[in-house]
Amino acid sequence: MFRKFSPLISAIIFIALLLPQMVSSQSLEAFEERVTEFTLDNGLHFIIIQRDVAPVASFVTFVNIGSANEPVGQTGITHIFEHMAFKGTHTIGTTDIEAELPLIKAMDDAYRAWHKESVRSNPDEELLERLWADFTRLRDESQKFVVNNEFSEIIDREGAVGMNAYVSADETAFFYSLPQNRAELWFKLEADRFMNPVMREFYQEKDVIWEERRDRTDNNPIGRLIEEFNSVAFSAHTYKNPPIGWPSDIDAVTIRETLAFYETYYIPQNLTIAIAGDVNPTEMKRLAEKYFGSWPAREDSPELNVVEPPQRGERRFTIEDQSQPILMIGYKSVDALHEDFAPLNLLASILFEGRTSRMYRSLVVDEQLALQLQGFNGFPGTRFPGLFVVLGVPNQGVEINDLEARIYEEIETLINDGVTQQELDRVRTQARASAVRGLTSNMNLALGFARTHAQTGDWRNTFIDIERLNDVTIEDIQRVARQYLIERNRTVGSIVTQSQETAEAILKD
Repeated sequence: MFRKFSPLISAIIFIALLLPQMVSSQSLEAFEERVTEFTLDNGLHFIIIQRDVAPVASFVTFVNIGSANEPVGQTGITHIFEHMAFKGTHTIGTTDIEAELPLIKAMDDAYRAWHKESVRSNPDEELLERLWADFTRLRDESQKFVVNNEFSEIIDREGAVGMNAYVSADETAFFYSLPQNRAELWFKLEADRFMNPVMREFYQEKDVIWEERRDRTDNNPIGRLIEEFNSVAFSAHTYKNPPIGWPSDIDAVTIRETLAFYETYYIPQNLTIAIAGDVNPTEMKRLAEKYFGSWPAREDSPELNVVEPPQRGERRFTIEDQSQPILMIGYKSVDALHEDFAPLNLLASILFEGRTSRMYRSLVVDEQLALQLQGFNGFPGTRFPGLFVVLGVPNQGVEINDLEARIYEEIETLINDGVTQQELDRVRTQARASAVRGLTSNMNLALGFARTHAQTGDWRNTFIDIERLNDVTIEDIQRVARQYLIERNRTVGSIVTQSQETAEAILKD
């Protein structure tokens, strides 16, 4: 109930967290007076942001691991562990941990035996039935020791709001807010769930994940389009895999693999904790050492060094579906630390952001070719080179090919004629206004600072990166459009409406 995954979540999170990067150096100086940071001996880094506007605090545990880090055959395991983090520990969520743990292990062994037989080319049906009966018996026995939702109920009773988590291609984050006099409770619970996780109700939760997949991908046209799109756009890089997981991997993953994933990737040096609100930094450090200090550092996680090879030509696919037509276009882009990242972001804003943007004004308002049209840079992530994407829904009676052609014409016009200084100044002004709004929220601050520290090495880059935007010129905008928005660099996917006759034939089959 806490984890709502959207196929566009990484893009949405990226946009929301980029906005606070665009503020003045004076703001940085003001924040430096209110920020305290320290690193425990085990490598766990803390950022404390003092804001005494109300007696509350927002707590963020940011894990610099996302679905892109998942081993082959284990897609979706990041998302599965994120679910497990809400299921309790050795002391929370159980009536008898000593009796429960052996049953969990036996249940997992039974499932592994069943799954191994089930994927054979000629499985023994009688054996499968016996193995499944063993598994369900052990699952039901282990359930007797479960105290449902005890972790979340403890938090709720203490006045927590906004408890949630997400997984994207780049990262995982857990967060909620509490009254500031409940800070020690947060430290106790958070340390416990990441130092002593229990794979409680694991297979019941996989059923929940299956429902999420069916709801947001299998039964969702845009979800199916995006999943297919990424798998076509990327040849080698793991950005091609869906954070929710491929169906066979969701089926195959067991408690054993999930614990191995936890041991490998959920290590202190991969976590950044940020706390923003009416808190005392000295007290926060004392509590950090008290509750997290005994967590041993482990060997560094494997680094993701896969490099996507240059694209040799346009890639294109079509899905026939009982859906309205949808168009998706993606151009290979760059990672967040690349010098062209800022110009590409501003290019996307000039083309797509707001009612005065070029694409919206021309294709949605004036010509009424598109019912919806949006575009942004940095999908499905920004830690590694991603995509500059365009999503469009043609208006009724408009052919999807006509909308696609007009999008290319607008891009070609920009490549040939460039942009005006007024357009560039407009998107900068919008970014600064959004940044100011973002800096008024404890949660936005904590999440943004934690993310920036984890992925760039210093939370101050949240502010310093404004220089990258100030230095972008109209010539830079035209240059990156000419360099990246080209046919060879492009993947095009579309949903076309399936004819009634075809749909009926498929149903009959």
